[in-house]
Amino acid sequence: MAATSSFSSSLSLNAKPNKPSKPFRFLRNTLLKPSSSSSSSFSPLPASLSSSSPSLPHRVSSSRNETHPLALLAADNDDYDEKPREECGVVGIYGDSEASRLCYLALHALQHRGQEGAGIVTVSKDKVLQTITGVGLVSEVFNESKLDQLPGDIAIGHVRYSTAGSSMLKNVQPFVAGYRFGSVGVAHNGNLVNYTKLRADLEENGSIFNTSSDTEVVLHLIAISKARPFFMRIVDACEKLQGAYSMVFVTEDKLVAVRDPHGFRPLVMGRRSNGAVVFASETCALDLIEATYEREVYPGEVLVVDKDGVKSQCLMPHPEPKQCIFEHIYFSLPNSIVFGRSVYESRHVFGEILATESPVECDVVIAVPDSGVVAALGYAAKAGVAFQQGLIRSHYVGRTFIEPSQKIRDFGVKLKLSPVRGVLEGKRVVVVDDSIVRGTTSSKIVRLLREAGAKEVHMRIASPPIVASCYYGVDTPSSEELISNRMSVDEVRDYIGCDSLAFLSFETLKKHLGEDSRSFCYACFTGNYPVKPTEDKVKRGGGDFIDDGLVGGINSIEGGWVR
Repeated sequence: MAATSSFSSSLSLNAKPNKPSKPFRFLRNTLLKPSSSSSSSFSPLPASLSSSSPSLPHRVSSSRNETHPLALLAADNDDYDEKPREECGVVGIYGDSEASRLCYLALHALQHRGQEGAGIVTVSKDKVLQTITGVGLVSEVFNESKLDQLPGDIAIGHVRYSTAGSSMLKNVQPFVAGYRFGSVGVAHNGNLVNYTKLRADLEENGSIFNTSSDTEVVLHLIAISKARPFFMRIVDACEKLQGAYSMVFVTEDKLVAVRDPHGFRPLVMGRRSNGAVVFASETCALDLIEATYEREVYPGEVLVVDKDGVKSQCLMPHPEPKQCIFEHIYFSLPNSIVFGRSVYESRHVFGEILATESPVECDVVIAVPDSGVVAALGYAAKAGVAFQQGLIRSHYVGRTFIEPSQKIRDFGVKLKLSPVRGVLEGKRVVVVDDSIVRGTTSSKIVRLLREAGAKEVHMRIASPPIVASCYYGVDTPSSEELISNRMSVDEVRDYIGCDSLAFLSFETLKKHLGEDSRSFCYACFTGNYPVKPTEDKVKRGGGDFIDDGLVGGINSIEGGWVR
């Protein structure tokens, strides 16, 4: 990356030399769900970094940090689900007296991007950063009394899929740190490909890390930066980062949003009728809190919001955008506008293309819910065949189950999906899904459909074959575990047991995108990486996750039996 920055702003950019910065104080507090555990599995803060330190204008809510049973279950389960999983969703709000409540609602709208942990940081009237984070869904972490502890008109929030064991608890964001000029909070969506090197360099110079998250590196880089004013420290830190990052920062008087130069992960800006500025990973979050979508945060852009308004800065001259195509295939909600395109329309067209390029005689078209539904509607409309709900998804499946003494085959899938015999029996069925990763869940779904009486099962996949792992914030298995990396389409068909199998053509996908095709990242389909990964993946369970249409994960279910 370039070492210099270009800017267009009325703000003073003259940086005065400073003395070497003191290491920042990293402050964490995690609210856990009720647990019968009586001891803590980790110490969230060294004594020297306690939130009671009088030198830090930062407060955290008091709560025992106990090992949650879900963390223990996750620690026993090393397998991934069957789809890529999005690491998180981020929200930032400036200028609304109910910032924490709006942030809470926006995070709820982004719950599909992360279901393991959630957190909110606000700035109170006396310029104190206050934070509450916890393990679980947004509705489980926050209630009325918790939100009452988060006053102020500036807030940032985060939902994530976190890593296993005790790390899952420590890595819940936003992170808040105190350094010699005040406090800063950050929420991050993405993955840094040079995290290991940056961390090693920082540790060599005396930095102490409290988490295994690459986001903490950003806070250290801000703390040691000599740039002035504060947003220039963010710019200085970001110019050392490689990979994917869409981040929101909060200080005592500012909200800052930044997107990496390639624009891998989405980040949009909107405004409420009272003038409050809102940032979010998807427009569906803006819709819920009645904020009007204005535009994307551009790749390589830094937006600073304070009492003087919104000011736009630019990171180093940035290369051609490489936005994640999987946002339109799987991650984002259909009602969102992502990268300037309707997700619903994209998926509908993908289904139409499949019906045109890979037709088959059939009696009914069904989807693997929920992510395959819109593409299935497109396929059915183009093929002139009725779309019906042949698979019903349970939305009430938890993480723990009592297994019967006599093992039930494919029990994990059957808990999630129930075939409708009246729709399937004696029929030639086309089943549309968004992707195939390892193929294990797809084979179980095919078996379910046949057991329900389907005469023929034809799989249609609304994406090209996934042959390479992602390093930009998507939690995929290694390339060796990806079935399309090891098998031809015919071999995959035989493995999952369907009568025919067809994927969306890569060339047709690019043709549909037209002039915008060059601005998308297709690394998972081609193995050609816009930013070459030089390190092993640092996050497991911390990215966008692919689970063959079953968000939440089949393997997490099968790994959570109570006997």
